[in-house]
Parts: sequence; C-alpha cells; structure tokens
Amino acid sequence: MAETPWLPHNEAEPTVQLVLPDGSENTDTQWDHYRNLVKDVDAATWRTWYRDMALMRRFDEEATALQRTGELALFTQARGQEAAQIGSVHATRAQDWIFPAYREHGVLQVRGVPLKEELHLFRGVDHGGWDTEKHHVHLNTLVISAHTLHATGYAMGIQRDGLVATGDPDTDAAVMVYFGDGATSEGDTSEALNFAAVNQAPVVFFCQNNQWAISVPGTRQYRGPLVRRGAGFGVPCVRVDGNDVLAVHAVTREAMERARNGGGPTFIEAVTFRQGAHTTSDDPTRYRGTDEEQYWSQRDPVERVVARLRAMGAWDERFHTEVTHEADEFAAELRTYVRSLGRPASSAMFDHVYATPHAINQTERDWFAGFERDLADGEGGH
Repeated sequence: MAETPWLPHNEAEPTVQLVLPDGSENTDTQWDHYRNLVKDVDAATWRTWYRDMALMRRFDEEATALQRTGELALFTQARGQEAAQIGSVHATRAQDWIFPAYREHGVLQVRGVPLKEELHLFRGVDHGGWDTEKHHVHLNTLVISAHTLHATGYAMGIQRDGLVATGDPDTDAAVMVYFGDGATSEGDTSEALNFAAVNQAPVVFFCQNNQWAISVPGTRQYRGPLVRRGAGFGVPCVRVDGNDVLAVHAVTREAMERARNGGGPTFIEAVTFRQGAHTTSDDPTRYRGTDEEQYWSQRDPVERVVARLRAMGAWDERFHTEVTHEADEFAAELRTYVRSLGRPASSAMFDHVYATPHAINQTERDWFAGFERDLADGEGGH
C-alpha cells in the first residue's frame, strides 16, 4: 500500500481483517479470536452473503436510474458499503431491533422490509415507513444522529422489560443502530454513548465510516482514530475492515451477543467507502480525486466475496447466473412498482405529521389550501 498515493485517515489503527482483497485468508494471528468466532461459516453462508450483496447493489443501481429518469426525487446511494451492512445484519436475531439512518438498504432487505416501500419516501408519495413491529426495524431517520438516542432509549426499555441476560436465546434481545462518520460530529451520538455506557444498555453502535460526511473528509471531522470515540465513555470499541464481510460478521456477532447477555454497549467502526454520491443531488468529483476512488475500487466488497468463493472452490457460473436472473427480475419489478405509484395530492404533505390534531399543522394546511385555490383562479405568483 506504500505506493498508493492516497490512504484512508488513521489507517495505521489496528483493524480486524480476516479476508484479504484478493479473496485469500488473512493469516495474521492477532485476529485468531475473531477467526474462531466464525468457524461455522460455510460455503452456503458465503453464497447467501453474495446474493444479498448482489441484490443490494442492483437495488442501488436501479434506484439511481429511476431518480435520473425523474421517477424518484432523490436517492441515497450505498454502493461500496455492501459488506458492512450484510455482514453485520446477519449477526442479528429476529427479536433484535434495528435503527437505520437512510442508507441501510441492505439491512432492510435482509430483515424482510420490502425495498420498494422504502422508495415511497424518495418518490414523495408519503413520509416513508413500513411495518416496524413485523420486521423489528425502526423507520429511516433523516435527521443526522437523532436515532442514536432513540436506539439507546429503546435498548434501555428492553433491559428494563427483562429481555436481556435471561439465558434464553429466543428471548434475549439487543439493539443495533447504524450511522455514518458524519453523525459522530453531532452531539446526539456522544449523548447516546454516555447514556448507553452508564446504563449498560444492550445497544451496538455500528458506524459505517465511508470517509466522507457529504463533502467533508474524515481529516476535517476528527483528529484521533474514530474508533476510540467510545472509549472516552467507557464503551468497548473495535475497528474492522468494512469491506470484509467475514470480519464484519465476526465483530458484530460478538458485540450483539455481549449486549444480549447483559454486557452492555459496543462501538464498531467499519472502515469502508461510499463509491457513489452522498445523494443523487451530490457530485463527488468536486471534492475527491481519482486516486482515492482507485484505491477503494481495488477493495470492492462484492468482488472480494466472489474471489473468496473462487478460492474456496464454491463459485460456479450456474450460481452466478441464478443470482443475476433474480436481480434482473427484482429490478424489473421495482421499476414497474415505482412507476405505478402515481402522484399524491400536494396537501398530503400535512397528513400524519403528528399523531393528534395540531394547531400549527392545521393553520399551515388551511393556508396551503388557499394558496392552491389562488393558483387555480390565476391569482398565484403575485
């Protein structure tokens, strides 16, 4: 890596890695503990991970295309972060709760949330949402870092309901909250870490450090290694290669199990890279160079899984064809569904903002109704 002109911020910090970018096993003995945690991962599991990552990437590509053709107003791309999401979410159990931000498409997919429903928000047909109780997945949170507090509070509730450290694997539960490196600059994250530590809340803070908070690099966000952020609050921390699905799974499995058993919170920094834009309204070429993109393209998480399957002798073209066919059908269904959604009345933006009637909301609704009447009468714009 010495010849590479660009290096990630704080790269020298110890980072758990079990599979190298070329698909070979990392034999570094310092990671034997994590390697032993995933001895049960077989070829079938690797193929499941590949399928999930391939579908996640196809969803990203299709949703981006839908936005570019005017079918979506906006989309938050997640290309390059597949291993971080798929590896971690497969370490959860049905009774665990997930609190996503707005880029966790793969997490939602594995937990059974229909991804076409996530696109309601990006098309503007409603405020976004799904059956949270069915999937144990909270709604997407657009307000940066606010959900770290929500997740911590929910974890404290699970704890007080006696659903932690019972010894019953079908009962014991934990919470995992996903956020990016930019969210660590918000006070909410620090408050959540402190509450979680003091209360030994069963919550795992999963930070996908994709190197950029929109256009702000890590070097402008923090000086010391980001993974050490939790240590100041007394929260165990671990840094992992976020493009190594096996390593991500190992560290998350341990953290979730510790939380369920009453061991309290963990802070995980998954070092990865956002190959696409922050959102489809962003142009990353204005703030990052080709050297950086080249560095990460050589560490692509999906290609690493393919390489690992080949190294294991578990890759075959029939399997690849089956996954590709499934992805094609998934994309076609997504296109048809999104185009069928139509356009809601503009006044729908006032629906379901509050659980009960609210005076300000009603005042704004009435004003907007009058504005629309004026437009219809030709009086608007004056």
